[in-house]
Formats: sequence, C-alpha cells, structure tokens
Amino acid sequence: MFSQSLIKKLLIANRGEIACRIIKTAKAMGVRTVALYSDADVHARHVALADESFYLGGSAPADSYLKADLIIDIAKKSGAQAIHPGYGFLSENAEFARKCEQAGIIFVGPTADAIDSMGSKSAAKDIMGAANVPLVPGYHGDAQDDALLVKEANKMGFPLLIKATYGGGGKGMRIVESSAEVLENIHSARREASSSFGNDKLLMERYLRQPRHVEVQVFADNYGNCIYLSDRDCSIQRRHQKVVEEAPAPGLSDELRAEMGEAAVAAAKAIDYRGAGTIEFLLDTDNSFYFMEMNTRLQVEHPVTEMVTGQDLVKWQLMIASGSHLPLKQDEVRIHGHSFEVRIYAEDPQNDFLPASGKLNFLREPEQSKFVRIDSGIRENDVISNFYDPMISKLIVWDETRPRALQRMVHSLESYQISGLKHNIEFLANITEHKAFRDANFSTDFIERYGDELIGRSPLLSQESASNHEQNALALAALYQLCARKVAAKESAVNSHDPYSPWGTVSGFRLNSSSTHQVSLLDDKHQVHHLAVSEVMIAGQSVYQVQIDDKAYVLKGDLIDEMLHAEIAVKDEHDKTSAIKASGHKVKVPVSQVEQDFTLFINATSYHYRAIQTELVEEQECLADKLKAPMNGTIVTHLVTKGDAVTAGQGLMVMEAMKMEYTIESPFDGLVSAFFFEPGELVTDGTILVEVEPAASEEKAEGKA
Repeated sequence: MFSQSLIKKLLIANRGEIACRIIKTAKAMGVRTVALYSDADVHARHVALADESFYLGGSAPADSYLKADLIIDIAKKSGAQAIHPGYGFLSENAEFARKCEQAGIIFVGPTADAIDSMGSKSAAKDIMGAANVPLVPGYHGDAQDDALLVKEANKMGFPLLIKATYGGGGKGMRIVESSAEVLENIHSARREASSSFGNDKLLMERYLRQPRHVEVQVFADNYGNCIYLSDRDCSIQRRHQKVVEEAPAPGLSDELRAEMGEAAVAAAKAIDYRGAGTIEFLLDTDNSFYFMEMNTRLQVEHPVTEMVTGQDLVKWQLMIASGSHLPLKQDEVRIHGHSFEVRIYAEDPQNDFLPASGKLNFLREPEQSKFVRIDSGIRENDVISNFYDPMISKLIVWDETRPRALQRMVHSLESYQISGLKHNIEFLANITEHKAFRDANFSTDFIERYGDELIGRSPLLSQESASNHEQNALALAALYQLCARKVAAKESAVNSHDPYSPWGTVSGFRLNSSSTHQVSLLDDKHQVHHLAVSEVMIAGQSVYQVQIDDKAYVLKGDLIDEMLHAEIAVKDEHDKTSAIKASGHKVKVPVSQVEQDFTLFINATSYHYRAIQTELVEEQECLADKLKAPMNGTIVTHLVTKGDAVTAGQGLMVMEAMKMEYTIESPFDGLVSAFFFEPGELVTDGTILVEVEPAASEEKAEGKA
C-alpha cells in the first residue's frame, strides 16, 4: 500500500511561468517552495516568488535545469520532501523520477516505469494496441537503418509523418509527401531528435490530411482510481506546436466525448498510471479517433481544463503525491462554460516565426478577473534569452458560452501591449477573429491553410488595405514624435534660467507661411520615412497636417483620411497616451517609448518606429552579398563547400536555435566565397555567416536571413 506523506516543502525543478504557477498553488496550500535558477535567471520572477532559491549553474539547460543529480542534492539540502518537475526539462525523464524515488524524495508525477512505458512512442503504440485503444497504421520498430525506413515508408504510402520516438513538442517531426523526400527528412529528423532528446530513434505513421487534435485530461491516484476531466481541442498548431487551445472541444457529441474519455482512462490504466496525464488523439473527419501519444506530465494547456471544471490541477497533483485519493469520482465531474488559451511568444510571425530575444521594455497586460487569467513568469524589463523557450505568457479566458469566451479573448488581445521585441499578439488576434475559427471549422492545417490571412496587419479603424493601415499609423507616429519634441522642449525651458525663451518651443514658425516640421522615422522593416508635419489653419482652427508621399492626412469621423487633426496628452514616462480627436470622436492610442524607439498600439497591432536624424540614410548596400544569422544559435552543418556554384533558394548551411533547425538559403545564383563559422560554433543575431558572390550575369542583390 502506498504510504501517505504530507508535503511541507516543495522544490520546483523548472523555471518561468510554470514555476510561478506551481508556487501560487503551493503557497495557497501552505507548502513552502524552493526555486532553482541559472545565470540567465538570477533575477527571474519565479525566484522572487519562492520562499528559497538555489543556484544551478550556466544558462544553457545542460548546465542548469537538466542537472538531475545536483537538483536532487539541493532537494535534500533544502529539506524538500517533494520535487515538482513542471513540464519540459526533466518532467518526462524516467531516470530522474527513479533517482528521486531512490533518494526518498516524492516525484510529483507518475512512476518511473509509467514514464518509461510512454517515453518511447513505438512502445507506447504496442501497449495501447493491447489495451484496445485505436491506433494509426505505421512503423514503430527498433530497426532504424536508412534502407529499412525508406522501404517501410514506400510500403506505407504518402503522405506520412516521421517522428522522434522519444520526442515531443513537434521537434524531430517531418511530413513527407513523396518517396524522393524520405531520406533527406530522415536525416534531418534524426539530427533534431538527437539534439533535443539525446536519442535519434524514429517512427513513421500515415499522415491524416485534415484531422483535429483532441486530447483528454486524465487523473489517477495510487489506489487504482482513474477519471477523465474534460477534453481539449488543440488543433490550431504551427510546426506541430500548439498555438490556441480550448475546452471543451467544440462540436463533439456527448457519446463521442464519453467514448474518447473512456479510451483515455483505459490507456492510463494500461500502465498503472498515477497523477496528471494527457492522452492525445487525432480525430478524423468521420469522427473516428486514434491514439497519438501520452504526455506523462502536466500540460501547458491545463488552465482551460481548470477553468471549465473549477478544479486546481496542481493542487490535485500535490494531494495525490501525498497519498490522497482522487477528490472526485467520474460522475461528480462537472463541465461549465467554455475556455480558450493562447500562448504569447517572443517571435516574429512575419519572418517565418523566428524566435526573438531581448529586453521586454514595455508590458501592459489585460486586467485579470474570473473571466481573464494570465500565467506568466515575465515582468517588464525582463530579458527573453535565447537559452529557453521564448514564451512570454499564457492568456486564458472563460465565459458561459464559446462565442462569449471568444469575444473576451479578442478584447484581451487588444489590451495586451508589449514592446522591445517581436511578438505574436497580432497573429493570435487574427486567428481568433477569423470566420473559420469562430465557426469551429478547423483542423490541424488551419494555420497553413489560412496563413496569408493570419500573418499581417489587422484592420485599423476601417477595412482599408494594409498599406493604408500602415500609412495611417505612420501619420500618427509623426504627430506623436512632433508632440514629444514639444514636451521635451517645454521641459527643457522650464528647467532653464529662462522658461519663456522662444528656444523652449518647437513652433517651426515661418513668416507668411505655415509652420512645418521635418520628422524622420525608421520602421521595423528598416525603411526610412521622411515626413513633413505642418500646423495650418482650416476654417479658423489650427490643425496638424502630415504629408506622406502625395497625400496629407486628417482624422475624419473615425477614419484617418486626408488630413490629421490631433491632440496628444503625455501622462508619464511609463504610460504615454495619444488621444486623437475629430468631430467629437476620440480614439486612444497607447504609446510606449524608450529613448528614440517608440511603439503605437492600435487594436491588437503594434507599430514600432525609431526617431532618427533627417540626414541619416540606410546603410544596407555594404552587406548586399552576405547572409546573416536570423537569431542567436549554433551552426549545425554546411550544405555546400567554399567555391561551389549555387542557385537562388539553395540551402547553404543549417543553424539551430530554440531546438529548431533553420536553413540559410542563397538569395541569388552565384559562388560561395566564404564561410565565417564552422559546425558547432555559436553565432549571434545579425552576424554574417556566409558570403556568396553573385553570378556574372546577375546583379548584386541583398542577402536575406
């Protein structure tokens, strides 16, 4: 019989938002908490929230959060009775769970044997098949030589999916459309699997074209009891990484919901499971479903289940780890309302979603309530490093119905303001406002299918074209910059010996002509805009006119049309607001500014600019035939050699960042004249990686990252 042991002190073997999430529940239960930190996390939020914290080592996970023996030693030293692994890092490491058990420390999760059973996707398929859980046809064998895998792939047919046997999170996963692509994708998947999981074993299975990804939350105790707590739809994915999740999954009949729940419980019981787990299914268009994998840990998207069940799943984990029975029986589980979760990431959707790193110099989150929840490990002025997953936070909403919950999500995204680095808020807003998503008419290829509609500028006060939206924002930015100059000049005058000096104004006064100011702005596409802002009299009223190309802009009703009549009120250095007024209608445009960089937030869209000297011009030509690193990372391999002739779009080298591989391609036909880094070397964002001399018949073109 499992012995009960009250947990009085808990060590969290993780970081970021999940560490903060666990600390919150532990404190509510009266459990003291111990945090861990690396060099990059010395000042992290989870360290500040915990009762105690211990240093692990360097910023790289291998030097810190993956040091299992050191973590167990710290648990003993601190007097912690239990370790919660969160998700990622050591959460599904059977050897770590086994070492905890051997050290007499409670591992808040399943047994090491259960993790072992599900750790190999191929072994998991065998176990699930024996438990009569439906499976997708595929190859899960131990033999891994290239020839056999290619043979099995051709036998299976296309499209097929190559997956890392010991993987997760979309890493080591490739979709293969034809026989000609098999071998190349096997090699690429192996490299990524080895780098991410330390094991390059692969499996293959038939790829369903338009399935939905529906998962079921299960919970089991140490006494043979197991139940399911709602289902979740996680179909909105990019590169097999979940982007939007919701509970319950829309459109399922009560019978199908129960059938999937019972299959999930059967899967958990087949490995004598305990604690929180998730059974992931592929749901086909004919409502047949297939076991995909089991996650033997708490899921990133667990909050949506908490919102619709009213239960704290971390509390359940700690209770079961202490030896308690499940708090509810299956017929006592109640589902109420609907919940959505989106993952706010530091990434650039308009540049192939490349991860972003840097200082988050401005952060305004939506107001939290029973309807809106934010799980985050980030604060304003924190640095998003390139060592860990670039998640900033999880935004979760709830309401009585799906349409009402969705409307809350739309409004919350419009209220979420971030500057200092690229992020995906606009991309998420475009998803939640897309008709197919609102109608729950989607599958796992949703983002791929509607990508052109999802990546780009959202509407700005009207349904005009994207180019007009950007010009509208540019007009506001020019006005803001002029008003900021006036505020600065006035402050300078007040602090001088002569506060009434004419030099303390920015009037641009000219005899017998309008007052005109020159404003130069650099946008986030590295384009320089030279703008003229004039103060003119119209109908006896002094207004501002912003000249952009051959147009002048003004706010007319609720649209910026031909000219701009505006008034900007600056509150303080952390909360600057532009209030644009016309015909009694006012539109608030929040602005964040750090030195010469400022960002306008209009709905869920951010427009970033840098005020520059008028005489400055772009200096891009000197890098015309060189290619740069799109982010911090490591060189994996060269795909060609120095002196090779290459064609436009041909891969030159592969680099890795955030455990994902990126191919640097040639922007034009030419000859490779130099590599500046060898495989294994670290590179920083913007560093020149390779030089390609254009072919004699080609004009020099700008290299692209």
